[in-house]
Amino acid sequence: MSRVTVNSTPIIGLSIVGQLTLLSELFDEVYVPEAVYQEIVHHHAPRHYGKEELKRLVSEGVFRLYHVKNRSLVESLYGKFHAGELEVIIGAKELGAQVVVIDEHAARSLSKQFLLRPIGTIGVLILGKKNRKIAEVKPLLDTLLENGFYLSQRLYREALSLAEETP
Repeated sequence: MSRVTVNSTPIIGLSIVGQLTLLSELFDEVYVPEAVYQEIVHHHAPRHYGKEELKRLVSEGVFRLYHVKNRSLVESLYGKFHAGELEVIIGAKELGAQVVVIDEHAARSLSKQFLLRPIGTIGVLILGKKNRKIAEVKPLLDTLLENGFYLSQRLYREALSLAEETP
């Protein structure tokens, strides 16, 4: 059984391209830590990408809300990392998950120290294509860029190469 915990940036990115449910198509159990849920659902940003979709997926039981038990570890690392990032990593360990869906470089590095395998928003899209859940990655990457999602040219080209698409 494949189980993942997901951070806010991938939820927002996948929501922008209309692919948030791709997570539940690729993984058996998708967990959203409380701090991540709060950030997306209650954060007052000009654009509320993922807010309504996440609320619906959690209420329908497609995604599961998770309350991290080791609060002292979260608190001891807080400041160096955001609460959501920490809850994704610590929650994954508590749940016995091996994969975390997280984009931020420092948090990805920390997850590897916890012997977890990080996959980012772009990696989820590539995995979706390889599993025939989506037809093309390029239009989705272009939509992310058009909506202010940061993606370096190097990562853009690398993603297209891994997806076996041309720029």
